Amino acid sequence: MWRELLPVGRSAATGGYRRHAWTGADAECRAWFREQAEARGLAYETDRNGNQWAWLEGSDGAAGDAVVTGSHLDSVPDGGAFDGPLGVVSAFAALDELHGRGVHPARPLAVVNFADEEGARFGLACVGSRLAAGQLTAEQARELRDDSGVSLPQAMERAGHDPDAIGPDPERLARIGAFVELHIEQGRNLAADGADGAPAGGRAVGVASAIWPHGRWRFDFHGEANHAGTTRLEDRRDPMLTYANTVLAARKKARLAGALATFGKVAVEPNGVNAIASLVRGWLDSRAPDEATLAAVVAEIERSAAERGVRDGVRVAVTRESATPVVEFAHGLRDRIAARLGGAPVLPTGAGHDAGILSAEIPTAMLFVRNPTGVSHSPAESAEEDDCVAGVRALADVLEDLACP
Repeated sequence: MWRELLPVGRSAATGGYRRHAWTGADAECRAWFREQAEARGLAYETDRNGNQWAWLEGSDGAAGDAVVTGSHLDSVPDGGAFDGPLGVVSAFAALDELHGRGVHPARPLAVVNFADEEGARFGLACVGSRLAAGQLTAEQARELRDDSGVSLPQAMERAGHDPDAIGPDPERLARIGAFVELHIEQGRNLAADGADGAPAGGRAVGVASAIWPHGRWRFDFHGEANHAGTTRLEDRRDPMLTYANTVLAARKKARLAGALATFGKVAVEPNGVNAIASLVRGWLDSRAPDEATLAAVVAEIERSAAERGVRDGVRVAVTRESATPVVEFAHGLRDRIAARLGGAPVLPTGAGHDAGILSAEIPTAMLFVRNPTGVSHSPAESAEEDDCVAGVRALADVLEDLACP
């Protein structure tokens, strides 16, 4: 399975993956998912929001105690091979492991691939799970557009999916009694030389405790376009200066608060080498241990941007594009899983996931597979094969415990 997925959407130039939602690479991944489901005799279906489901034969999911596992197959720009796909591949492999053990689940069991988890194309993460959970309305979803002006409904329709059906899916979520997502750890807490100074004993698999609150903000810096070679420095209204100062301020404010702040995407108009920009648009990703700290850090960054804008003659406008509160995974489910895995370490994370979105509606939990370098959202993302196998066996143990009481 892993070898089949490896070439899909991979850039020959960077070695990273560009599996953006509702593109050709995404379609190949979705076709692969369906093939894996049908090869195992699983009942395949796509829901109203484009999420893919594969139900164990004879388990239609009508009961309210179904056990579901899976993740996503899309990627960030030039992302790694493991973020998302490891959870989907491991889910199918875990079903194979249960079959090899002769296990017959007493509860409905399913694998899911959530659509557009990374938000790389339309700027909002976890679109498929947000729509299903009612945290994103159909009206809001229809307003999402990519950098080329293509709307989410247009992209879905071009990919063969009916966009008129999108919206909350409470009946489907009501089928589910527990959702467990396996994911590569996006950090080094499970590595023997964990960067936090408190390593988890070199364990291959851990259990998530919580997800930090996080969000995305768009900063628009409006200046005045002019000639780079003839405009005196003192006559300029250069938004690039305000933007650059804001990037530095974000790093400082986050460091002082024990939070994270990243400007990872920028767009410039008119984007000419010999032109002073008229507009610089930057996207801030910020995360913190608690919501009060997150709000304070973002407020400080906004204040710094506005103050510098006055100095530079630049108007600053800030728009919050998404916000996700702190997620505390269901303690009972979390503790049960940790005990089933022989006291696996319980770890927090700053990364968002579909499991975090669904946690407001159903009991959810996450397993992390050791990442030796901690690198993620990069072609350098990696995991050892033995650790991936340990993750599959751990997930199979969890599914057996939950689906075969």
